[in-house]
Amino acid sequence: MSDTTSKPTRSGGRGARRAMRAAPDFDMLPALKRGLPDCEPMTPEQVQMIDDASMSILEEVGVIFRDDIALADWKRAGARVEGDRVYLDRELVRELIKSIPSQWAYRARNPERSLPFGGKHSIFVPMTGAPFLRDLEDKRRWPTIADLNMFHKLSHMSPALHSSAHHIVEPMDMVVSHRHLHITYSSMKYSDKTFMGMTTSGKNAEDVMAMCEILFGADLMEETPVVTGNCNGNSPLVWDETMLSAMRAFIKRNQPVLCSPFVLGGANTPASVAPAVAQLNAEALSALAYTQVIRKGAPAIYGHYLSTVSMKSGAPMAGTPEISLMNFMIGQMARFYDVPWRTSNLLGGAKTFDAQAGYESAMTMNAVLHAGANYIWHSAGWNEAGMHCSVAKFVVDAEMCAMGYRMAEGPRWDDFEAGLSAVRDIGPGGHYLGHPHTLENFERAFFMPKLFDNNSIEQWQAEGSVEITERALGHAKKLLQEYQEPKLDEATDEALRDFIARREREIPAEDALNTEY
Repeated sequence: MSDTTSKPTRSGGRGARRAMRAAPDFDMLPALKRGLPDCEPMTPEQVQMIDDASMSILEEVGVIFRDDIALADWKRAGARVEGDRVYLDRELVRELIKSIPSQWAYRARNPERSLPFGGKHSIFVPMTGAPFLRDLEDKRRWPTIADLNMFHKLSHMSPALHSSAHHIVEPMDMVVSHRHLHITYSSMKYSDKTFMGMTTSGKNAEDVMAMCEILFGADLMEETPVVTGNCNGNSPLVWDETMLSAMRAFIKRNQPVLCSPFVLGGANTPASVAPAVAQLNAEALSALAYTQVIRKGAPAIYGHYLSTVSMKSGAPMAGTPEISLMNFMIGQMARFYDVPWRTSNLLGGAKTFDAQAGYESAMTMNAVLHAGANYIWHSAGWNEAGMHCSVAKFVVDAEMCAMGYRMAEGPRWDDFEAGLSAVRDIGPGGHYLGHPHTLENFERAFFMPKLFDNNSIEQWQAEGSVEITERALGHAKKLLQEYQEPKLDEATDEALRDFIARREREIPAEDALNTEY
């Protein structure tokens, strides 16, 4: 969708306008072009302090790479390697990360849903990795492949979500060694937006690359990213063979990965914001540098997963002020190195979709948008510290992303003079409800949430006193009834299914899982 996508014209009076507002609109919003200034709490001297501390960690403490291929690669690149520990000279790191592109375009299956990325452009991506879900009846249970298909459909129909991600929920009815195939196919089949690729092993990542080649063609993949992988570090200061082999599979094919230290502040980092960021920065830089050892000029994304740990229980927390501060600081560091960066959005630790979930999520989103993140992951559904994806929260979060999108665009000035003319027309003591400027601009002037109730209490009670969870689940059911599949080309679909069938024959299958939930 472009900014000039046509909309229905207003005619037929108030009833027609009300029907138009209620009509479904599933057109994807363009990539967010942020119009607000980035929040940067560090002075230039403090940015240099973090950079120097991180480089000293790389030079003097080193990073463990538990992977023989990576160790050999680093030796050839000129790093000092002792056992499985790699010591990286700061000039080597700086030289390597210079070749990472600061911006690129993601190509989607539907070219009209392709996205500029990096710089001032941001995209919203749903959560992934939940071993449980709260379903359409708000029941917590194990997910199936049908549940994953459902979330990919909801992603497709949510205008502010720019991606279908990958395993939003784990399909527990699929054999583990075959899951990545069906997860990738679901991402490709039920949405024509960009998506993520599984990095659960190097071989699984190679399968994802092969499926992307079937969908897009090898030549296009050489030209531009079509998929995104994620490689988590083992903080503090360890990268393992599983993640590194998957990283190589993506980077060799010119497809970006998120280089993501997994931060549990106070548990696997120092119990203080600034030194925790210094460690995280060192970890991210070591992985970003390695992507350029694999293939110079390949796209890569400064990543992280941020959580703080309760010093009472050891449990991860969401929405805390320190997480916001770290996001602001990490954004500054990524811009200092001129690389795009990823963060996590709308995180909740609550066990249900309650006020805690809402407060934590809103706190996180506001910080993320002001921090200037590019790849805004976990943007819909995340609750219970990621243990479940809630259908109700998913659709409300998707609308929250639309609200955040509008805020982050910044003020509009294109109708400034027309609005001032309305002041002169109305004068003291009047109202603007029937003025031509209002009638022309009411749809876009102020965001009107569909899932939040702003009626009087009398009207709310008369309509059944429906609270947000019930309202959201009803909305999700309606969306799924209205879903229209963006059909794959028949030959491409057949080729993908043939590939999956062949790989299922080749990959040993574990014993069937118990699917009686």
